[in-house]
Amino acid sequence: MNFSENSRIWVYQSNRELNDFEVKSIETILDKFTIGWTAHNHQLKAKAIVRYNRFIILVVDESQAGASGCSIDKSVNMMKLLEQEFNINLFDRFNIAYRTVDGISSVARNEFEELIKKGTVTPETIVFNNLVSTLADLETKWEVPFKDSWHTPVFGSLVTA
Repeated sequence: MNFSENSRIWVYQSNRELNDFEVKSIETILDKFTIGWTAHNHQLKAKAIVRYNRFIILVVDESQAGASGCSIDKSVNMMKLLEQEFNINLFDRFNIAYRTVDGISSVARNEFEELIKKGTVTPETIVFNNLVSTLADLETKWEVPFKDSWHTPVFGSLVTA
């Protein structure tokens, strides 16, 4: 199924890395969910993606039918069920993910601040902008250097020269 680059997305970040079995289970659950996902009795053209064993991304191509408040509520409820079933947190917006030499790590806001102060996180460190809202932005503005992200206005004063 092809999706427009203008398709709407929602990125949910797990507070921990998911193992391969969990990823397969989540993908199966979300495949069933997206097949039956509707807005005002109209089938949504939707899919779910799990990236890097940490990010769950819901995609809706609104050229067929637009997501509504009720349909978005259904997806939020689904994410809450996944949280319970897999003992993860998908709604902590200050659980910040960034790339390391070993892969992807995530830490709480205060720990991220400490990593900046120590110089572990630098202006060039790749961070994840989970606020992206389209499929095109996912491909071009999701993984960006710290200096080019929303993180800079929030944490930039901590960066040492």
